[in-house]
Amino acid sequence: MDQHIRNLIFQLIDQTISGEDFERLQNAIEEHEDVRDEYLRAVNLCESLSEIAAGNAEEAFHSDENLSSKNGREHSTGWKLRTAQIALAATVLVAVGGIAWWLGRRDASPVPIQIAGQQDVPPAAVTEKTIAGYATLRRAVDVQWTGNAKAYFEGDVLSPGPLRIEQGIAEIDFFCGATIVVEGPAELVLESDWSVQFLSGRLRASVPPAARGFVVKAADSEIIDLGTEFALEVGTSNARLEVIDGEVELRGGTFDGDHLVTGEKQWLKGSSSDATSLTALSTSRDVRRRSEEAQQRRFQQWQDSLKKQLEDERLIAWYPISRTQTERDVFNVALTGGDRNGLLVGPVGRTAGRFGMHSAGLKFDRTGSRVRLRIDGDFQAFTFSCWARIDSLDHRYNALFMGDGYENGEPHWQIRDDGCLMFSVMVDDSKEVLHFTEFEQQPVKGAGLHHVYYTKPIWGLVNGGQWFHIAAVYDPVGRQVVQYVNSEEVSREEITDKFHITALRIGPAEIGNWGQPFRQTPWFAVRNLNGTIDELAIYNAVLTTDEIRDLYEQGKPIGY
Repeated sequence: MDQHIRNLIFQLIDQTISGEDFERLQNAIEEHEDVRDEYLRAVNLCESLSEIAAGNAEEAFHSDENLSSKNGREHSTGWKLRTAQIALAATVLVAVGGIAWWLGRRDASPVPIQIAGQQDVPPAAVTEKTIAGYATLRRAVDVQWTGNAKAYFEGDVLSPGPLRIEQGIAEIDFFCGATIVVEGPAELVLESDWSVQFLSGRLRASVPPAARGFVVKAADSEIIDLGTEFALEVGTSNARLEVIDGEVELRGGTFDGDHLVTGEKQWLKGSSSDATSLTALSTSRDVRRRSEEAQQRRFQQWQDSLKKQLEDERLIAWYPISRTQTERDVFNVALTGGDRNGLLVGPVGRTAGRFGMHSAGLKFDRTGSRVRLRIDGDFQAFTFSCWARIDSLDHRYNALFMGDGYENGEPHWQIRDDGCLMFSVMVDDSKEVLHFTEFEQQPVKGAGLHHVYYTKPIWGLVNGGQWFHIAAVYDPVGRQVVQYVNSEEVSREEITDKFHITALRIGPAEIGNWGQPFRQTPWFAVRNLNGTIDELAIYNAVLTTDEIRDLYEQGKPIGY
């Protein structure tokens, strides 16, 4: 064995190896016994040095290997020691030639060190995440966004700048506490969380004491709210204001310094003697009522379409979350029946689903929450489909649907903390494979031969609380994996010979978490989804793009 290969082994252990050199070393390990022996000697040396450095402090750390079962581990992140132990280990290593004693990964985001009997030690420095916005869209009823204007969903943070509505009603909460109800067609500009420029349309503003001083700009005037409710209509050649309750002050323009109180009206531009009162403009209560009625109609339409979908003999299972279920049961309503029912485990929260109060969802924001189920049988293909609302991605991997042991033919469906969807099927669980990942920029050790099929990031902080229809299609015959978000294809990847498998199964599995109940230690990977799942379906078939689109169109809530 030449010195170059030996140097690559040290670079691998020291985590300085490039992706190209890693492939070269991996091939050498597979082809030459002396290279394998040398690699094992180097690893054993590193582990021995680690033990020397740690002394009797084994209780003060744990390896991530304890977090996974033999067949369930997807990544091993090596040893993490306290600062003093790291310094001692470094001293020992310098004495033997500078070989790094640890084998692990450099995480893009610092991971707290878990010390037995203590709280997590926070990272030394954390970059705080930020987003831009002045308000949120509370409700939207029959809203159509104008032309190429950005479309928003209920719960979205509204970006600074123009907002254009072709028709419908939008209820907007500003961060200062003020609320406006806008009837389209309308155009406005969000200037700050205390100020909006209203260019056209009809508006009703409600300003509680905490938001006193909120400003609406229209027709060269600034309407300064002094804790009140007022209505405003702005057209091409006229603009009028009516105080419904309280008081406003006008600044700028013709009426600079004027005050209006309850019941008083003022034409800011133009005039008309027969104008009707603006008190009939929609209130927040009106918007809520209309939204609930629209959601109820949409929910009934979905239920009607579901009856036909459940007749599909390709269904492995279908879990529509329902308010009529028992305290712990999640019923499989497909023809495959009750043997595939799910069971709520841990602090799963029942909450409103994508159709609001008329439907239901399961919230997995607590660490131990999950739905347990078992699906026996052999399958020829997979299509997974679900409606999910993601509140945040708190963990490196966040579970959607996970086979327990991750054994041959079993699927894993997750979303990574950068918003990328992940789908994989185990090919050979007897192998322990090293592979170089571009995401982590280093080699990692996976449990078994498998390949993860990623999408581009489909979720970010601005999408928090937004409902998504997510689908993953695993096609062994066509040798491809296709993934969709809201019926749009977001990735398509070939299944190569190395990762091709036709014998598919599920067995014991979980929705919303991955507890690995067959593990040998109490440690488990924290992968609970901080969000809500309202429906999940699994097919023993390759659904087409048109079929995925039908699922989305028939199941989407109001405003999508």
